[in-house]
Order: sequence, then C-alpha cells, then structure tokens
Amino acid sequence: MTERVRVAVLAGGPSAEHEVSLQSAQAVLKALPRDLYEPVAVIVDRRGRWPVELRRDLADVVFPVLHGPFGEDGVVQGHLETLGIPYVGCGVTASAVAMDKAAMRRAFLAEDIPVTPHVWFTGHEWRTTTDHWGLVKSLDWPMYVKPANMGSSIGISRVTSMEELRAGVDLALTYDRVVVVEQGVTAREIICGVLGGYDTPEASVPGELIVPGDWLDYEAKYLSRAEIAAIPAVLPERVAEDVRELALRAFRAIGGYGLSRVDFLYEEDTGRLRVLEINTMPGFTSRSVYARAWAASGVPYPDLLRRLIDLAFARSGS
Repeated sequence: MTERVRVAVLAGGPSAEHEVSLQSAQAVLKALPRDLYEPVAVIVDRRGRWPVELRRDLADVVFPVLHGPFGEDGVVQGHLETLGIPYVGCGVTASAVAMDKAAMRRAFLAEDIPVTPHVWFTGHEWRTTTDHWGLVKSLDWPMYVKPANMGSSIGISRVTSMEELRAGVDLALTYDRVVVVEQGVTAREIICGVLGGYDTPEASVPGELIVPGDWLDYEAKYLSRAEIAAIPAVLPERVAEDVRELALRAFRAIGGYGLSRVDFLYEEDTGRLRVLEINTMPGFTSRSVYARAWAASGVPYPDLLRRLIDLAFARSGS
C-alpha cells in the first residue's frame, strides 16, 4: 500500500475570522480521502500560538484554511516558505495584495479590470481632517465602509448619511488602519471560482449570492440556515463567459496560484460587470459557494481537495 500523504490542516488564528476558519477546517478534515491522505489538525489559538512546530517530519503539505489577517494575507505563507513545506493556495505576494482592498483595486485598475467607484484613506487622515465629507465627496449614497484588511463581511457598514459614515469608519478602524469606502451599486452579486496554476487556471460556472437585505453580512453568511447562493447562476451565456474571463484576469492580476473566489457586481439594466474583490482562501464550510461552484462544474469536493494538494506539490517541485 502506498504511504499516505500527511496533510496538516491549519486553522484558527488571531483574526476575527477564527470561528469561520474552524468551520472550514472541519469540513476539509472530514472530506480528505483517507486512502490517500493522513490529516493532522493544527489549530492556532486566538493569541497566535501554535500547538506544534511545523516540520517536514510532521507534514508533507500544509492546507492553510485560515481566513483574514495572519492567515490569508501572506504572513503564514511566508513562514511556510521559510520552512520549505509545500502549501495549498496563493503565495506571499498574491495573498497580501488580495487581502488589502486598496492594493487589490490598484492591481485591478492597472490591468483595466472594472471595479466599483471607491476611495481609501488612513485612520490618521480621518482623525486629522476637519472635512470628512471631502474624503468621500466623489461618491454617492449609499456607501459601503470596509476595513482594508478583513474578510467575511466583518467590520463592514452600509451608510446613507454623514452620521452613519462616521460610525462606520470608527468601526472599520477597530480592525485596520486603512479604510476603503465604496460606491453602492444596485446589482446582482455573482461569484466565480478559479482553480489551477500560474499558466493554465480554470474558471468554474458562475454562481449568484442570495442577498436577504441590502447586503450579505457575516450573520447571513455563517449563522443563518437560509440558502445563500444559487449555483449555477441564471445568466445570459455572454455574461457568464465574461464572468469567467474576468475571474481569470483578476486571478492573473494578483499573481494567483491554486485557488481564488472572485466576486462580481452585475448591473442587469446596463449589462455592466464589475469585480468587487478576490478571495485567495474562500470559506471551505459545507455551504461554501467556492466548493459548490466547482461541484457544479464537475469537480466534487474530495477531488477539489486532491487537485489543490497536487498543485501545492507541483509549485514546490516535490
């Protein structure tokens, strides 16, 4: 019998997305085919303390199911690079750029990828100006206020007045020193998964997020039992192809590798499509729209995990 590959599933961490990470890791651990893999759970606590020191004799490959700062922003990826251990997903640069909503948009704009109108500013700029409106005057209400480095809709506010804007910025600044404010757009929310290496990545069928209110917040994503996505999305064929093409362009714009989920806003009235963001380690829970999009594309969950692990070894030359 061939020796099984030891897979360290890395989860938890000090970010606000600790619980989401644990849910994702549980799903990965359960679905890894036991005839091929020997999974090892490595849970980092909320203070960033590791239960064990990762070494090649502990794990052949690492599956870092970490979301948000510390795990999805290139920090852990850099650590794994120094250890010489293959790992699933994007590398240091792509992870860092995708995690930073301001840097990500600069990368997209440099590649002529359409994004929503937005501004960004630092906490210092916000606190030292007497003209808060001047920082956002190029945008119209409603606006969405977001910490630059955070995911899972944590720290995000929809605002329609200066009073709400100030409260939203104050909330965002509890998570990061940079704030991004986006123009609200009336549109359908479309997602597309990307899977593959640097040269020949593939795009999944698009899906559509089901938004119960003005936007899909943390509670709707992870705490509600309501359906959160329709996969595949009902779209004109031309629009579906445009989604897939833009998803691949966004992936290449950040130097992506392994996997990403690209989120879009689709304005039906005008046919306009904008990239909202790219997530280099989307949720892997049982409700994960990334996994469901690939299942609808003919790649069931266990096969998806296997392909991601194979890509990790291919990048490292193992």
